[in-house]
Amino acid sequence: MSDQRTVFEQPTEEVQAHRKPEYSVTPLFLNRWSPRAYSDQPVSEQDLYSILEAAHWAPSSFNDQPWRFIVAKTDEQLAVFHDFLSEFNRTWASKAPVLILVASDTKRENGDPNGAHAFDSGTAWGSLALQAKILGLATHAIGGFSRDQARTALNIPSTWELHAVIALGYQGDKLTLSEGLRERELPNTRRPLKDVVFEGPVSL
Repeated sequence: MSDQRTVFEQPTEEVQAHRKPEYSVTPLFLNRWSPRAYSDQPVSEQDLYSILEAAHWAPSSFNDQPWRFIVAKTDEQLAVFHDFLSEFNRTWASKAPVLILVASDTKRENGDPNGAHAFDSGTAWGSLALQAKILGLATHAIGGFSRDQARTALNIPSTWELHAVIALGYQGDKLTLSEGLRERELPNTRRPLKDVVFEGPVSL
């Protein structure tokens, strides 16, 4: 487990070189980023379910909790997930010891459409990613996968939306990545805050 004090109290040197917030923010939010290099160190059951527990306590509209997390951690389960990842994502994500498909129910229990299901599931993914970082683990959300193939392979009903596959594990050496990906293996920046925050009527 990582030093939680470090995660919360100071950005890493790598983060400081690439991420400079305009206002004070807890370093946890800066230290969390999405690497592609993973080590072969296994994720303990305790840490995995602590991460999923954090995601499950995310807020949701009417407390519907529309999210579902389909976990692959055995060789057999991971092979199924690898098959529906895009070829590019498979080159690096196949090294992650855990993959998690995030899906959500588009309907409420009474059959009405749930207009907040995607918003709520995104909130759950954010909680998952932060708890993983607190425990010294890395995450990367993958949108490049065949949803039709995943739906068939995992027997997921058509009323459920498939959002992303989450790679979870301990960050590895970037030298294990292809040359092109090595150059991208660093914390990314953000637009200026003024470009995304507005007061009153706006023209987006």
